[in-house]
Amino acid sequence: MKKYQRVFMIVLDSLGIGSMEDAADFGDMGADTLGHIAEHARHLNIPNLRKLGIANIRPLAGIEPYEDPIGKFTKLREASLGKDTMTGHWEMMGLRITKPFRTFTETGFPKELIEELEKRTGRKIIGNRSESGTVILDELGEEEIKEGHLIVYTSADSVLQICGNEETMGLDTLYHYCEIARELTMKDEWKVGRVIARPYIGKKKGEFIRTANRHDYALKPFGKTALDALKEHGYDVISVGKIKDIFDGQGITEAYKSKSSVHGMEQTIELTKKNFHGLCFVNLVDFDALWGHRRNVQGYAQELEHFDEKLGELMPLLKKDDLLILTADHGNDPTWTGTDHTREKVPFLAWSPSMQHGGRLEEQDCFAVSGATIAQNFGVSMPDGCIGTSLLNQL
Repeated sequence: MKKYQRVFMIVLDSLGIGSMEDAADFGDMGADTLGHIAEHARHLNIPNLRKLGIANIRPLAGIEPYEDPIGKFTKLREASLGKDTMTGHWEMMGLRITKPFRTFTETGFPKELIEELEKRTGRKIIGNRSESGTVILDELGEEEIKEGHLIVYTSADSVLQICGNEETMGLDTLYHYCEIARELTMKDEWKVGRVIARPYIGKKKGEFIRTANRHDYALKPFGKTALDALKEHGYDVISVGKIKDIFDGQGITEAYKSKSSVHGMEQTIELTKKNFHGLCFVNLVDFDALWGHRRNVQGYAQELEHFDEKLGELMPLLKKDDLLILTADHGNDPTWTGTDHTREKVPFLAWSPSMQHGGRLEEQDCFAVSGATIAQNFGVSMPDGCIGTSLLNQL
């Protein structure tokens, strides 16, 4: 069997492709991230995704299926109970989550947690609700700076986020507060997937800018994943974007932080020049963070077009023994109510310059086919307890 020397796996964060069968349990029946973007944006210009087969997976308004797509394509169902970033990524690499991570979107964090965090940090907590990070900064940033208070907020994801001004609070202090919060939120009743440091600069409303010094304090995966298997057998596991944070560094050999999704693609393009042997695992977060949660259809559509341009630069650089996989971790339909992720199936597109032809694969019952395929390609076994069946022989 032909084996690939390098696998480039790119996660288009939140690019769902239609409701899961159990979407009603999550309040998401009818959600369709890509389908609704195509309907509302009109004339979505994504020629490279189209060539790979994105419009052959299912009908998309205004986008003709490609007559002879070069990629292998299908939909993946999520086996885990959840629709968040960590659940999706961990499942890709073999872990099935049966107990969803805690969210505090509707209520904010419990009084007991806030009081303990105030006691441990010596600062009054302000905010404590689900909000856009830029909105809450504009509202409370001046108060945080002048009064020495601490902005804490959450989102639709399982996260506790803390803002800190780099010039007045300092990065080290902000990170220390986040370490305290991570310790406190290890309790089952408060357990969130990630605590996130959100540093910013500026002195007054309208001038605040979040910096690239964000740091995520994630839970460690509860078991070994395909990433661990690759690393333990001496293969490279290169992270681009927030992948390292999502897995708390477990199974990663080299990591690159991204300033944006376009920057993440530029980093990936640069990594095609690197003679590595293993996996380059990429997360492009702007689809989700900037456009999905903010319910901005046109912004999401434009981000997809920017991605497609970069995809057109990446594909000619891939060698015959490279494999490209494009997928997503959940949905975030920008036409949906609220600001939450949406419970959706995700696309799976695979291509290599050495492929003789593309074509449809059967719909798969979990995201973990990605990790299983990569593991088999490099001749390593998925760790005990992992789910997922390899599609390598169909590529």
